Amino acid sequence: MMQKRSITLKGHRTSISLEFEFWSALEEFAREAGRTLPMLITEIDRSRLKQSPTPGLASALRVYVLNRAVADE
Repeated sequence: MMQKRSITLKGHRTSISLEFEFWSALEEFAREAGRTLPMLITEIDRSRLKQSPTPGLASALRVYVLNRAVADE
């Protein structure tokens, strides 16, 4: 099931829709890194903006979770 959350990035509010499992994983990764969820999402956002073509934020968040899950195996 999709969950929509609002977050402030670069001073602007934006809404992100992700499946519950992705939100849970992001929260866990942020906690493990000693960061807040908005801090982690800001880092991922900065990283995605360096890519060409630039992926959407929700896609970048999903790919981040999948890459971390594979790396942690």
